[in-house]
Amino acid sequence: MLFETMVKDGYEQVVFCHDKESGLKAIIAIHDTTLGPALGGCRMWPYASEEEALNDVLRLSRGMTYKNAAAGLNIGGGKTVIIGDPRKDKSEALFRALGRYVESLNGRYIIAEDVGTTEEDMNHMYMETDFVTGSTAGEGSSGNPSPKTALGIYYAMKRTAKEVFGSDSLTSKKIAVQGVGNVSYTLCELLNEEGAELIVTDINEEAIQRAVTNLNATAVGIDEIYDVEADIFAPCALGAILNDDTIPRLKVKAVCGSSNNQLLDIEKHGKMLQERGILYAPDYIVNSGGVINVADELSGYNETRAVNKVKEIYTQIGKVFDIAKEQNIIPAIAADHLAEQRIDQLKHVRSNFLKTEHSSISRRGK
Repeated sequence: MLFETMVKDGYEQVVFCHDKESGLKAIIAIHDTTLGPALGGCRMWPYASEEEALNDVLRLSRGMTYKNAAAGLNIGGGKTVIIGDPRKDKSEALFRALGRYVESLNGRYIIAEDVGTTEEDMNHMYMETDFVTGSTAGEGSSGNPSPKTALGIYYAMKRTAKEVFGSDSLTSKKIAVQGVGNVSYTLCELLNEEGAELIVTDINEEAIQRAVTNLNATAVGIDEIYDVEADIFAPCALGAILNDDTIPRLKVKAVCGSSNNQLLDIEKHGKMLQERGILYAPDYIVNSGGVINVADELSGYNETRAVNKVKEIYTQIGKVFDIAKEQNIIPAIAADHLAEQRIDQLKHVRSNFLKTEHSSISRRGK
């Protein structure tokens, strides 16, 4: 079954990682390295089964291939999942053990933080491998990518507004924001600075109150966010929230947010939005600022260069909207076309990535 899936969807490699002493149970999936080494985050989650973890890492790694390609990066797609509760199962030994598995891939895969992992976890892996981004331990590291993710969403939203309203100004626009965690709160700060009107919801009452107090946001109930009259809906919490039940309730002109896999069914629900006159900004381009930022570490991190690259999400989203209009397809499919076209163009230029030189370990005192 696994090999059938790998053949069908073009996966290159799946690595099962186990360390008895630390309790590590992890899976690394490398989907495609046509454009360069696979880069993708490490998610730690209390999966109900090994099969659930495997399905998640396969889905996520494939998504990273498309995200990285569509963002114009010279990197492929990969992902890691750790089976465990990030609140109680973490240890230095566990992440160092995982770091050794990453090192064994000799640069074919570069790891970063994701749901359930932190800069400290990346620092522990950095003790065993050079092929980690987003740590604070190494020279030229970029640290927490969340602010750059938020910046990218902001520029994607401005380009989406231009497509819908004829101007990229968000001043006085009503933005309904679902979820105000770290990334989303920074986005709300940027929107507030431009003079947007914020309507927010979250399962965390403290997060809501912070937005209300500091950013003059209006709070609504978790389910009420779908019914508010606004200009743009920004899903920044769970996936699959655009579905048969919620789409008919939306009273907005556009959807642009950071959540992954917002459309429960890409084709069906993408068409539903289009039929209702709601423009959808594909999530994996909108939220690509974080990976763009950490990818800059591969060239020796330069924040100014990274920020300028993140701002190019404005142009990439514009390309997607243009493709959608030219080919009379929904934006979600247009985004896939953009990514696939870039990969196909380079398939005959380079093959699967393999780092031939040994990584430098002298600076870590090995």
